[in-house]
Amino acid sequence: MKSAHTAFLPLPSMSMQEKRRRVSAMPAGIFRVCLVVITAIVNHPLLFPKENVTVLEDTQEVLQKMKEREENLRLEEYKLEQEIAMQEALTKSSEKAIGTEEQYNQDPLSWNFWTALSMVVFLLIEFWRQDYQEGNWQDYANEEDEISVLGKAFKGVILPDKATLANFYERCLQTVTGDIARNRELVEGFADDLLEALRSVCNRDADMEVEESIGIGSMYENWRAHKPLACDFIVPFTPPEPYCFQLESWCSGETVPPDKQGYGMIQICRVDENSVGCICDKTKLGEDLLCLLHSKMSQPSQNHHVEDLLCYKDTRYLDSDQVMTWFQVALTKAWNKISHKYEFNLTFNLLDAPGALKIKFRSGKTIAFNLTPVVQYADSDVYFISHFPCSSPAEGHTSTIHWFLTFAVYEKRYIQFISKTLPANSCHLSCLQILSFLHGKQCNLTGASSLTNYHLKTAMLHLLQTHPCSDWASAQLEARLQDMLKFLEKSLQEKRLYHFFIGNRNLPEELGIPVEFQKAEPLNLFRPFVLQRSAYRKTLDMFHEMLKNTSTLINEYTMHVPNGQVTSLNKEPL
Repeated sequence: MKSAHTAFLPLPSMSMQEKRRRVSAMPAGIFRVCLVVITAIVNHPLLFPKENVTVLEDTQEVLQKMKEREENLRLEEYKLEQEIAMQEALTKSSEKAIGTEEQYNQDPLSWNFWTALSMVVFLLIEFWRQDYQEGNWQDYANEEDEISVLGKAFKGVILPDKATLANFYERCLQTVTGDIARNRELVEGFADDLLEALRSVCNRDADMEVEESIGIGSMYENWRAHKPLACDFIVPFTPPEPYCFQLESWCSGETVPPDKQGYGMIQICRVDENSVGCICDKTKLGEDLLCLLHSKMSQPSQNHHVEDLLCYKDTRYLDSDQVMTWFQVALTKAWNKISHKYEFNLTFNLLDAPGALKIKFRSGKTIAFNLTPVVQYADSDVYFISHFPCSSPAEGHTSTIHWFLTFAVYEKRYIQFISKTLPANSCHLSCLQILSFLHGKQCNLTGASSLTNYHLKTAMLHLLQTHPCSDWASAQLEARLQDMLKFLEKSLQEKRLYHFFIGNRNLPEELGIPVEFQKAEPLNLFRPFVLQRSAYRKTLDMFHEMLKNTSTLINEYTMHVPNGQVTSLNKEPL
């Protein structure tokens, strides 16, 4: 039997040098953690006052203080590194007998532990900072509580009652609706005459061929909320023979990048490039041989004028800026040809839009309208649009070879289609008019934001599809207006507002929406808010202020504005 002394082996004793080295490594690691925490906290934006943060963050005083804090932290960091270096030098000098590899193997976890802990602390603080910057906004537990959101979030502010809303609409908006038909008739006649003159001054062998204009937007959907009454027209155009447009959308072509959802590109090519055709175009027949199908006079001439003038440099893709320049020059020539027939002046209202025009009479009265060149997508009523009017769904500046797809014709057609199923004198357009009026007035007070009239119309289209037809009776104006405000607020908080037609598979077949767009992934119109935090905060603040001022604005204009006299807004709806 083995003795009890051999059953338990003594543990190897730790040397004094190893103990001293581990004890010295402990404060060094603590220093590292403290340095990272202090640096993150001092530079954290929450240390600065959050009141009026948009004003303070842009001042030179705060920037100077941040620079001074940064310099002080660098000095403190440098001093700490010097002290740690001195301690490590002393430790190394007392342990010269121990090799470098043996020294690392004896304690590989100490330094790694404190380094990993420092990184974890820093990442946690960084995640907390980014989550806070995303917005400390209210979240709603369920949709049943949304009815009380307006009262809770905005200190009891509620919408005016039915009688006040009806009186406001009659005094401020109904007269505008009555003037729409008269203004449309005047502008349509002149626009047709101008485009006819444009066709006559263009070279049919070298210039684009312009088709008939199509009226779109609030003036043709009968929800224009204010004066001046500016009509919006899209003008389809096609290339001259023997050229054609080859269209590529994000959902049908691989050349459009994924981040350009909702966009497409237009390539100019010859008709005979992608077809078999006759061999006389590809083979030299000689001087003594003739083609029985084509004579020399009927063979297409080599015309590279369109490609050189309207395409992006070194490509065959149609350039929207080049198209804008061509269209403006053509409109100028057309007006010079017919100006003697009219007793008014015609000028460009905006130079960064293709056809933003303004008629000015001798009496001083002005009428504005927009002519925008577009390219038809296949045989549908979807169009590639070069430039949007002032209010647009497009997300900021993009490449000039990427054209946004507009469903404006289908929007007008859907509103006409659904209106036939609604009760007489339905309130859907009245809701949109009131909301557009409030939005425009608030933008005059606080400045323009990323929320546009196109987003307001998109919200109404979604509610028209989800609510029963009986809910849109004229007596339900207050309830439906509240629904639209709640829908917009929820969409802003979630940063998600889907395009009504793209990805919507529940649309009536009578509309004739192309199948590829219905089967595509839904397009989020609020997607830019995910990255553009400052624009998102400004838009949300503007919306909240609009809700707070709703009752005040409606009561003020109901009491003090005579019938038909509504001041104009700066922002033009699409």
